[in-house]
Amino acid sequence: MSAIVDKGEFQHILRILNTNIEGKRRCAHALTAVKGVGKRFANLVLKKADVDVSKRAGELSNEEIDRIVTIIQDPRQFKIPDWFLNRQKNFKDGKYTQLIANNLDFQLREDLDRLRKIRCHRGIRHYM
Repeated sequence: MSAIVDKGEFQHILRILNTNIEGKRRCAHALTAVKGVGKRFANLVLKKADVDVSKRAGELSNEEIDRIVTIIQDPRQFKIPDWFLNRQKNFKDGKYTQLIANNLDFQLREDLDRLRKIRCHRGIRHYM
C-alpha cells in the first residue's frame, strides 16, 4: 500500500469542524469521524462538492475542504433533501437542520431536559 505522493501536499492530520481527521483514510470514511456525519451523508457531501470519493483525506486541497465544510454546515442550501438530515422538524421552530459536533450534544441534552420536565417515560429513564 505505498502511494507516491509529494510530501509537501499530503497532510497526515486534518482539522475539520473541531475534529481531527486522519489523512490516510479515504475521504468518505474519514468524514465519519465528525460527530453527526454518517457514511451516506459523507458520500453525498463529497458528490455535491465535486470531490473524488476514492481520494485520501490528506490529499484534499484547501478549496475542497472549504467546500466540504460549507456543505456540511448548511446542506439545504445545496439541495440535500430534508429526509436526509439528522434533525427533522425541530420541536421549537419546526425547521430541518443537520446538527454536527457540539450542537448535536447540546440539542440531545436539551431534548432530554424537556422530556424530564414534562415527566415523560423517556425522560424519566434518563433522570436516574
